[in-house]
Amino acid sequence: MTTLRDNIWKDTVARLTLGAPLAVPPRTSLRQAIAAMRQACTGCILVCDGLSLVGIFTERDLIKRVLTKDASLETAVGEYMTARPVTVRVSDTIGWAIRTMVEGHYRHLPVVDEREQPVGILSVKAIVQYLVEHVPLSVYNLPPRPGQVQKTREGA
Repeated sequence: MTTLRDNIWKDTVARLTLGAPLAVPPRTSLRQAIAAMRQACTGCILVCDGLSLVGIFTERDLIKRVLTKDASLETAVGEYMTARPVTVRVSDTIGWAIRTMVEGHYRHLPVVDEREQPVGILSVKAIVQYLVEHVPLSVYNLPPRPGQVQKTREGA
């Protein structure tokens, strides 16, 4: 019988539901980049020079680098992005992706193909969805607080 641990180290990132690779050029203003993130309801945007990934701009970058410095929103996103971001390949295992996210404290990772071109964004949400697929009864039947026992019946 294969376990969740076996599957995590066997299944690849290609099996996950990846976010679309929303991207802007480095010269795009912070205002435009943030508006694109808001419109797409995503916490990050890739910064690409042509087809090459050069950076990532996240909500964390906005809070820690832009708002704390009271920067102009007309400044280029390239000045506040995280340059040369850590990436994972579609052929990497989910276990490797999880390890990378945990060790780097990342909530989003760009996913690249064999040519190092971005094909998607891996989020913590996609990892959680994968885990829920493998242990749905355990996840869906957990009480909101561990050890919680209902004293009365719900509903009736």
